[in-house]
Amino acid sequence: MDLSYAQNLEDYHLHVAFAGQRDGFYIDVGGGHPVADNVSCWFYLQGWRGLVVEPQADLASLYSCVRPRDHIWGGAAGASIGEVAFHLVERLHGFSTIDPAAATEAKRHGANYKTLSMPMTTLTTLCDEHKITQIDFLKIDVEGAEGDVLAGLDLARLRPKVICLEAVAPGTMAPNWAGWEPMLLAANYEFVLFEGLNRFYVAREAGDILARFPRDKADWHAAPHLGHTNRAPFRDDHPDHAFAKRLVESFLKRLPCMDRASLLDLVTDSESAEALARQPSNADKARAIALVFPDSARFAHASAELEELQADSLRGFYEKLIDSDAFRVMSGRISMSYDGGQILDD
Repeated sequence: MDLSYAQNLEDYHLHVAFAGQRDGFYIDVGGGHPVADNVSCWFYLQGWRGLVVEPQADLASLYSCVRPRDHIWGGAAGASIGEVAFHLVERLHGFSTIDPAAATEAKRHGANYKTLSMPMTTLTTLCDEHKITQIDFLKIDVEGAEGDVLAGLDLARLRPKVICLEAVAPGTMAPNWAGWEPMLLAANYEFVLFEGLNRFYVAREAGDILARFPRDKADWHAAPHLGHTNRAPFRDDHPDHAFAKRLVESFLKRLPCMDRASLLDLVTDSESAEALARQPSNADKARAIALVFPDSARFAHASAELEELQADSLRGFYEKLIDSDAFRVMSGRISMSYDGGQILDD
């Protein structure tokens, strides 16, 4: 295996079991980011495709850009069809869940959350809608609600060859499988591996996979891991370091003449649509200035210019910021190292 994308080598264990199979279908419930800590990404690169369930809109929207062959359900999966309270955890998106206890645990780790009403359906319904009849593996990681998702799948009719479920409670890491494991065993699945985070089960009729599936957790160094390398432009051990570094350099070189609408989108990326539409308070304007010009106090002329800016909306205020002399010259200071004709010391 060239590179593991998953949190705990889940994709490596599945790779061993499927023995280089080049075409397949997965269902990834709680898909998260399409690459980071993702169990199905490596298989997508081998030519597989699947159904991804991801209720967090920002993450779900990435799939059409990164993994366009996949079907995406941007809601929750559970035991029934309807609406459900979904707890969207700030920053630590891996803790977002329909389980209120898991959301409370995330808050104890310093991450706040907000509760949204979310459409919910069952895996059986999704499979019928997409005419899915063959499933190579099903992965469920929904922060404590794994049993609810499993209850919504007709295992007598739809039989994934392998089922991988997160099996410990979020945050506490306490065993969390007693409520749903009997359902799998009764449906003629055999438990094969617990690697400290997930439990894997194989359908007894999938004898070849049952024979190949590892019974012991693989050594952490069995495959290179994407999580080791972090940010591509700054880590020369990242597999995409050279290209990412060139992209950063090209972007910074072109910064002064970049299309203003695109630049405004980048500058305001951390602001909500509601915040951008409202009349900015003095506090809003001070925060925007501090975000775009954290070192403006070093330049008296810049501070004076920025303090005089006025606008009817926060978005308009940001527009004034990026159209200011201070911003345009800052863009030039940044880009000059890339196109200023200088001989620089690295």
